[in-house]
Amino acid sequence: MALYAFNRREDESIAQAEKELMFSIGKSYDLYHYLLLLVLELADIAGEKIDLALQKRIPSHEDLNPKRRFVDNQIISQLRKNIEFKTYVSSKKLSWVNHSHIPRLLYNKMIAWEVYEEYMNSETNNFLSDKKFIIRLITELFADSEDLLLNLEEQSIYWNDDMEYISSMVEKTLKKFKTDSGEKTPLMPLFKNAEDEEFVKILFRKAILHSKQCSELIDRNTTNWEVDRIALMDILVMQLAITEILEFPEIPVKVTLNEYIEIAKYYCTSKSSTFVNGILDNIVKEIRDGGLFNKSGRGLVGEALTDER
Repeated sequence: MALYAFNRREDESIAQAEKELMFSIGKSYDLYHYLLLLVLELADIAGEKIDLALQKRIPSHEDLNPKRRFVDNQIISQLRKNIEFKTYVSSKKLSWVNHSHIPRLLYNKMIAWEVYEEYMNSETNNFLSDKKFIIRLITELFADSEDLLLNLEEQSIYWNDDMEYISSMVEKTLKKFKTDSGEKTPLMPLFKNAEDEEFVKILFRKAILHSKQCSELIDRNTTNWEVDRIALMDILVMQLAITEILEFPEIPVKVTLNEYIEIAKYYCTSKSSTFVNGILDNIVKEIRDGGLFNKSGRGLVGEALTDER
C-alpha cells in the first residue's frame, strides 16, 4: 500500500515514502496492543456487572454467586501484569476511553455468543481452556465485528486492512504464554531483529529504484497486454516480487512467488493471482536463462522450477 501511495503521488520523495511506510508499520504495532487492551476492557465491564449485581437491595442467587471465570481468566491476569504490555500502552497513550461504546457493544455480543456460554459452563477449567477462549475471542468475535472494524477505520486510516494480520500476531503471542509466564514475558516485537527491519527498507527502496527494469520485464512477458493496461496493484505486486528475487539471494524463489501470489489474492482482483502467477513464472525463466540469479544458501531451495507448485 505504501508503494501504491508513492506511485499515486508525483511529488513524493523516496525518503518521505519510506518514512510513511515505517510509520504505518508502527501503527500496526499499536493495533496489536490495542486489541489486547480491548480484551481487558471487556473483562473490566464483566467485573463491573458483577459488582453492580452484588449491590442490589435484594440480590438473586445468581447475583450472589456470579460466574467469574472470564473475569478471572488467567491470560487476562497475565496481561494485566505484563510489564512490556503496560509500558507500551502507557507510552503510546492507548485507551478505549473515547470509544467506550465499542467494548460495551462487544461485551453484549460476547455474552450472547455460544462459544462464551460453553466456556463459562464447561467443567474443564484450566489455563489451556482460558487461553483458547481468549484466542477465539480475538480471532473470531473481534475479527467478525463490523462495528469494531468500522470504528478502527475511523480511528486510523492505517488500520483499514490490518485486522486479519494483527489478529494472527496476537494469536501467535498468546499461544506462547504458559502457566508460569511472569510479568516479564516478552510480547511479539515490532521486528524480529535489525536485519528484518533492514529487509523492509531495502525491498521498498529497490522496488522504487528498479521500477523501470521491472516494468520492462513485465512488458516482455505479457502476451497481448501493454503494461499501462495492467492494473496498477498487479504491477506493484509483481514489482515487489521481482525485486525480492533479484536483491535477496538468501530467499528461495519458490517462497517469494508463493508469498506474492497470496498477496495478489488479498489486494488485487479475483483473477489477479492466476495472472500474476503466470507472468512471474515467465519472468523467473527469463531471469534464470539470462544468468541474472544470484541465489546462495537457502535461496537455492525451490529455485529449480515454479511449475512444481
